[in-house]
Amino acid sequence: MSIRPFRDIKRRETREINVGKVKVGGGNPISVQSMTNTLTTDVKATINQINEISSEGADIVRVSCPDEQSSKSLKEIIKHVEIPIVADIHFHYKRAIEAAESGASCLRINPGNIGSKKKIKEVVKAAVDHNCSIRVGVNAGSLEKDILEKYKEPCPEALVESALRNIKILEDENFQNLKVSVKSSDVFLSVEAYRQLSKLTDYPLHLGITEAGGFVSGSVKSSIGLGTLLLEGIGDTIRISLSDNPVEEVKIGNEILKSLNLRERGVKIISCPSCARQGFEVIETVKILEKKLSHIKTPITLSVIGCVVNGPGEAALTDVGITGGKKGNNMLYLSGVQSEKVLTSDMIDKVVSEVEKKVSELDNSK
Repeated sequence: MSIRPFRDIKRRETREINVGKVKVGGGNPISVQSMTNTLTTDVKATINQINEISSEGADIVRVSCPDEQSSKSLKEIIKHVEIPIVADIHFHYKRAIEAAESGASCLRINPGNIGSKKKIKEVVKAAVDHNCSIRVGVNAGSLEKDILEKYKEPCPEALVESALRNIKILEDENFQNLKVSVKSSDVFLSVEAYRQLSKLTDYPLHLGITEAGGFVSGSVKSSIGLGTLLLEGIGDTIRISLSDNPVEEVKIGNEILKSLNLRERGVKIISCPSCARQGFEVIETVKILEKKLSHIKTPITLSVIGCVVNGPGEAALTDVGITGGKKGNNMLYLSGVQSEKVLTSDMIDKVVSEVEKKVSELDNSK
């Protein structure tokens, strides 16, 4: 059971590319990305982190390749992960070639930073030979010198001009298997840059507010920026940039998409902020349920409401619901219908059991 969205988002039409087994653009589901923060040369630690990120629901993971040892370490890393790897390359063209040869599914580069036309040709050849896509990654903090001189400061027009310039470098080499990003740490600058770029190209767009900050501030900035663009139908893949565990980036990315009905994955909890009317400790209950139900991947809705003011109404719209009652007698709802009273002491185990039972029913019905 799910709440019918007020309206569906009409997504911008883009061409489709492949990042390994993940299709980006072309109306495919919006993918969620993150990036490792381990030393890539620490192969074991990087593998473990990639698998944690993947388990949380990421579709693609980016790995930094600042030196030869890092780019060549990808070969061993890729053997032990299922998720497509994007190699993050900034300046040296040989790192991009090594990453492609090591099995990367995508190269994140700025072609203008790579150097001569001969070097760019070699990178493109490696990408074609090894079935790599490319992300043109434009960042307000590293714009080309002449563009900065022209516009005096980073602005939407500067980011877009840089993106179009770098796209053309690849198109001149007859390479179009690419996606584009125009990131800034400023929400307004990023949003306007993506809006402008979306009108000028049909390549898939990778959305992000770069260097967004810590967990709380970064999540808020990213939600505002990416949420605005996604509501306008702009965006084919997203990355939340937080000064935190990459797993948290994936959680926030998934929640943004789920809140806009752009992704269905796991338990969607509808819960109240709690007040003096609550029949049980709502906040602590939700925290416990989030942990106990984090393993579930099947889309399912759960309402956790502390009293009968809004509880029955919310429960009527969710697969499983619990509403606080007097003296610890709480009402359990299944598929919107009252089922039985549950004591607070038994409530969490009962809710977990019913959610898992409902998930099993949904999985078996497919």
